[in-house]
Amino acid sequence: MPKTLEKTRKQIAKKKGGQVDALHQNSRDSKRLHRAQIRDDRLEKLAAARKKNNKPLIERVKHLVDAVRENDWKPLDMPAIQSSINEWVSQHNEEYEEVKKTRRPGRPASAREDLLKMAIAALEKEYKEGFYMPDLTLEKNIQLLERWDKSWSYLTNLTWVKVTSEGTARQSKFPPQSL
Repeated sequence: MPKTLEKTRKQIAKKKGGQVDALHQNSRDSKRLHRAQIRDDRLEKLAAARKKNNKPLIERVKHLVDAVRENDWKPLDMPAIQSSINEWVSQHNEEYEEVKKTRRPGRPASAREDLLKMAIAALEKEYKEGFYMPDLTLEKNIQLLERWDKSWSYLTNLTWVKVTSEGTARQSKFPPQSL
């Protein structure tokens, strides 16, 4: 959480002898407090947007960590990795079929149905071209994932790959450029 306002308030209180609320509306100090508040709000908004953008990748890694946990924290072979990827890619299929069934005949698709259809298509396309994930065939990555604290910054320590639907893996960099 940004602390600009707290620091500014403390500096002004020190200067005014502890009386921060006794400021004139248009004084320099009140304008300084106002600028600090605006900056804190802006930084919080940026942090929330960044967290929202990072959430899908963190959810993906959580799913893959569960697959490794089921394998007793041992490196996975390519068929096991592809099975886990297929689970992730098909996560919206059931909901999509349910929404599609509830729609009356002759009616246009709902917004939710369109969103699910686009999400399914995007995941399938990514899997065909290369599914972005940590390399689960390396012992070092497995050990790091075992200690992962669900933070974005910890993911930079991992080795990342793109796994295609044919089963080939090629090296990639973190953070992703086009997810």
